[in-house]
Amino acid sequence: MRKVMFAVLTALAVSGCTVQTTDPDGNPRSPVHIQVSHPPDDDKPGATPTQAPTQVPTPTPTPRKATRAPSPPAPVLWSRGDSGRDVRELQARLRQVAWLYDGPTGSYDDLTENAVRGFQGKRGLPRTGRTDTVTWQRLLRMTREPGRWELYLMGGQPAAYPDPRCLTGRVLCISKTSRTLRWMIDGRTVSTVAVRFGSQYTPTREGVFRVYWKSRHHVSTLYDSPMPYAMFFSGGQAVHYSADFAARGYGGASHGCVNIRDETAIAAIFAEVSNGDKVVVHW
Repeated sequence: MRKVMFAVLTALAVSGCTVQTTDPDGNPRSPVHIQVSHPPDDDKPGATPTQAPTQVPTPTPTPRKATRAPSPPAPVLWSRGDSGRDVRELQARLRQVAWLYDGPTGSYDDLTENAVRGFQGKRGLPRTGRTDTVTWQRLLRMTREPGRWELYLMGGQPAAYPDPRCLTGRVLCISKTSRTLRWMIDGRTVSTVAVRFGSQYTPTREGVFRVYWKSRHHVSTLYDSPMPYAMFFSGGQAVHYSADFAARGYGGASHGCVNIRDETAIAAIFAEVSNGDKVVVHW
């Protein structure tokens, strides 16, 4: 009997059928499914139990104090050795705040450098002696726009175009507009110098004249003042060197003469001019 039952079961397995089982009441029930679970490797003999990884907290970064990058130096506008109209304005403004007493000359010399250095130190700026944008803006706020004759207080201004009467012969061509004298020969300018005229009470005469007398070491009998290199052209009025003009510039005036502040220049002109040469004083 056992053999018969084994044969039947074997035939059923081969034919692909499923054995149906019944519960105690005789009702069919689903076949039993047996699930085999494999223990994890940790359960194998000799295996080390695996612990859940411990999460390491990420440290909170300590905020760093922001370091301020050093400011780049201010751009330099002018420094020693520079020249021109802008330097002349710088010097005129330094004169307004009593840091410079000479000039303006238009040349950034040692006196200008020292004046800028002093101005910078007084206001807590780097004492470089160079005029950078910060120094210049501070100076602008403390001063006013200089006038033409502040810029050219000590001369150096460009000469006006010569009067037509100056274009022929040998002429001392003197412009009241530009305050300059051109020594001209046949329309060519030999040299140019700054000049100063008389005040409103003792004005310099205008017109066409001739040099009638030259006096190298002249002294005025009327004002008891020296008039070296004097070239008289109208009564007591002459072209001559003036130490006062050299020292004060256009801060003063003559008694009607045409003053020249450059002694070397007037000496050269005096040596070339002859009695009879023309003098033109014009606007």
